[in-house]
Amino acid sequence: MGVISEFRQFISRGNVIDLAVGVIIGAAFGKIVTVLVDGIIMPPIGLLLGKVDFSDLKIVLAPEEAATKTAEVAITYGAFINTVIQFVIVAMAVFLLVKLVNSARRKEAEGPAPSAPPAPTPSEELLTEIRDLLAAQRAAPPVARVVPVKAEVAATKAVVRKPAARKPAAPKKA
Repeated sequence: MGVISEFRQFISRGNVIDLAVGVIIGAAFGKIVTVLVDGIIMPPIGLLLGKVDFSDLKIVLAPEEAATKTAEVAITYGAFINTVIQFVIVAMAVFLLVKLVNSARRKEAEGPAPSAPPAPTPSEELLTEIRDLLAAQRAAPPVARVVPVKAEVAATKAVVRKPAARKPAAPKKA
């Protein structure tokens, strides 16, 4: 059951379906181009070149022999010319299609002109103000405290006390 569910998931992906649609449309487009080249483009070119049908152009290497029932061996370069013209037409159509899709994507990516950002809410304004005040406090030089000299001397005298005189220790009796 796991393989079937994985296969169903694989098939249902958008890329696989897009690829399948592309292949089907490409095959139909190939048939259209073949008929266009063989039926519309090549006859006038052949007429201009002296009533030549390009699909019949070939170099015969070994003629057909009825007695031995061997088929003709030939290089059909006229069919090759038709195929090259078909390729050029398909390549041009694909190029134009890709160019159209890319220009549509560029226009979509550009999108409408960006609108002005929305006004900040009151709480955002308050937070911005707090942030700015904290940044200003960090950037300001530290404030030096000025203490009068007399008070400073009095404070140091109060803290520093002279040690009390020690009495000599009594000798120990043995």
